[in-house]
Amino acid sequence: MRWGLVPRNVTEAASPPKLFRDARKEIQPLTREQALVLLETVRGGRLEALYVLALTTGLREGELLGLRWQDVNLEGATLSVRQQLTRTRKDGLCFTTPKSPRSRRSIKLTRSAVEALKHHRAAQNEQRLKLGTLWQDSGLVFTSVKGTPLDVANVTYGSFRPLLERAGVPRIRFHDLRHTCATLLLLRNVNPKIGQEMLGHANISERRWTPTATSCRRCRSPPSARWRVR
Repeated sequence: MRWGLVPRNVTEAASPPKLFRDARKEIQPLTREQALVLLETVRGGRLEALYVLALTTGLREGELLGLRWQDVNLEGATLSVRQQLTRTRKDGLCFTTPKSPRSRRSIKLTRSAVEALKHHRAAQNEQRLKLGTLWQDSGLVFTSVKGTPLDVANVTYGSFRPLLERAGVPRIRFHDLRHTCATLLLLRNVNPKIGQEMLGHANISERRWTPTATSCRRCRSPPSARWRVR
């Protein structure tokens, strides 16, 4: 242009590059107080145990919905992650095996989790007897009222979001319960290595375990006591 060799500046017709944005959505863990309010609000509900496990074990939603009674040892207070429930465009709802060895793991249950599961199993058995031959035995811990697998969308819109509204806590994603679990673990001074194994990560990396000062202030804890997990 300056030397008169081209008639116009061709860069003016080009679209400017988009600014890079972190693909990960903002993490919004609940505070300890908000988590307690959530559990108190869901107390006695049909899916109370689902939320107790989400907050005390950090299981992913698909891992929770794919959990079978054969994978739960209430006497030994442990559960094993052996499958997960997913939805694909091709196959719809289907069960898949966790890809990494770390994801296929055993987790120690808290006393509150064991009690919640015991009550849940008793309620499920009552429902099974009530429906008789109409009950569809899937062997899953968390099912519909007929015994069939729970769809993620049904949990989100039919249970989780209404629960958040009733509890008066921020409208977060179900996956943020996993982040809440990680935060609460460190608030109890649990070793990050234990948290890594519990959440099913291959290693503790800077990408996955990132201190966030703002989130720490929300949880009323120092920045070192915040995990960012996937």
